[in-house]
Amino acid sequence: MDSLLISGGVPLKGTVKASGAKNAALPILLGSILFDHTVIFDNVPHLRDIRTTQKLLETLGFETNFENNRMHVCLKNEVLPEAPYDLVKTMRASVLCLGPLLARLGKASVALPGGCAIGARPVDLHLSALEKMGAEFTLDGGYIMGRCEKLHGAHIQFDKVTVGGTENLMMAACLAEGETILDNAAREPEIVDLANFLKSCGAKIEGAGQTQIKIQGVTSLRQETPYSIMPDRIEAGTYLIAAAMTNGEVRVENCPYKDMEALCSKLEACNVKLDFEENAVTAKPHGELNAVDIRTVPHPGFPTDMQAQFMAMLTLCRGSAIVEETIFENRFMHVPELVRMGADIRVTGNSAMVRGVPSLTGAPVMASDLRAGAALVIAGLCADGETRVDRIYHVDRGYEGMEIKLQELGGRIKRVATPN
Repeated sequence: MDSLLISGGVPLKGTVKASGAKNAALPILLGSILFDHTVIFDNVPHLRDIRTTQKLLETLGFETNFENNRMHVCLKNEVLPEAPYDLVKTMRASVLCLGPLLARLGKASVALPGGCAIGARPVDLHLSALEKMGAEFTLDGGYIMGRCEKLHGAHIQFDKVTVGGTENLMMAACLAEGETILDNAAREPEIVDLANFLKSCGAKIEGAGQTQIKIQGVTSLRQETPYSIMPDRIEAGTYLIAAAMTNGEVRVENCPYKDMEALCSKLEACNVKLDFEENAVTAKPHGELNAVDIRTVPHPGFPTDMQAQFMAMLTLCRGSAIVEETIFENRFMHVPELVRMGADIRVTGNSAMVRGVPSLTGAPVMASDLRAGAALVIAGLCADGETRVDRIYHVDRGYEGMEIKLQELGGRIKRVATPN
């Protein structure tokens, strides 16, 4: 395994381009299951999770070709119904093949998902919704076994907002008979991107990005032109925060800032100056950084995927702030690692009190999940001395060439083999 070795204290300066969004690419690529012919995707990021998705599609009977951020997916012979544990255990998004498989084959066998250890993300919301569309499920040997004669439209009221559930049901409903209505649907930009892809291929979807989505089933989907994945708002936000923390000035190109209003407003409240262009944002601190409270909520509120990175910045802000995590119950695993670097953080339940300190100190730390890893990296960039971040395979799941991009901004960071 590899580690990242970081010598902090250098302001980041320059321009960086946000890659395609992981959280949009995964469901869109798994939407290939719905097609009989080749589908082509552009702006696909080179990530660990994308490679896992490739392997999953190949296991399900598809051929893939991935080069220069373009991926071709085509059916080899026939679609197979089983998503095996060896793949699903490494990526929770694998459960998004459940809806498409049921819609296409009327059967699916999908291992219970794994991935980042940030808390329970149960699939019961997916299953209960698919049951309303005519599916039946059993659990056998750690596998979700689903069957149906033919999915039919239904009116589904999600008990709580679920991004994966909205995506799974939206894909399943595209080939179901009749109309499906999803109430209390997730509103994330990645939901809109998935809907835009499906609509470009003939799906009939209304309301994506709102709390109610209506899908009228069609008999088949067909792509006419390659579809380009939206840019990654979480990656873009991470580099904006890194600019502020290191007292630098970074211009982030391909930045979907219209989907980042909650983050941008909090950054400006922290005394970070943001200059907006048509497709880019430049961030630099406007004097001393000030602490502000954050509370994670579903989009359009402050995203849980930015909580760890923002907390890393708060460790160096003047004053104190409360960070409240309402999405995942185990998403403060980065706190002990930041404390090892000199941060002053106290956790009580789902809230953390962060008191700003004059500086952080480099230390050996360990990434517990994707966003925690990113937070530790950007903390290391502004810490005194050397920081080694271990288990960076988590970071590789969601950041394309992170250390290379940071090197181009002047960061003293390199990938090394993890010492035994």
